Parts: sequence; structure tokens; C-alpha cells
Amino acid sequence: MTTFQLKNVLIQKISEIEDIGFLEAIRTILDAKSESKIINLTPELTDEIMASKKEIEQGLFIENDSLEKEIEEWLYEK
Repeated sequence: MTTFQLKNVLIQKISEIEDIGFLEAIRTILDAKSESKIINLTPELTDEIMASKKEIEQGLFIENDSLEKEIEEWLYEK
């Protein structure tokens, strides 16, 4: 069976399914395999990302290991 034929068989079978939960599960699988991984960001999110990148460039961050250690120390002080 060719890719084209298989796609047509799947489309036909999916069009016969009425179970919304099952269709949503199929959609989740298809979304995970989608070649298009484009994420549409709001202008606010884009601004936040750009600000964060600038902070990283300026060294205004803490590495995860250091942060975890700091949190652990803080928790055990109490």
C-alpha cells in the first residue's frame, strides 16, 4: 500500500468515528507528529522572551543547580 492509499484509508475510517474522546486522542497523536512546529506568540510573550534574552546576555540569571541548592538551604533553615 502506498502512502497516498494509506492516508485515504485512514481518512475514510476517521470520518466514520463518532466517539469524540477517541477523535481527540487521534488529534493529539497527529499534533505530536506534525511537521509544523510553529508557535504563535502574543506580542506580550514576545516582549517577555526578548527581555529575558537580554537579562541572560547581561548575566542576570541563576543556574538551575544553584537555585535548587539555594531553595533547599532556605527550606531547611525554617
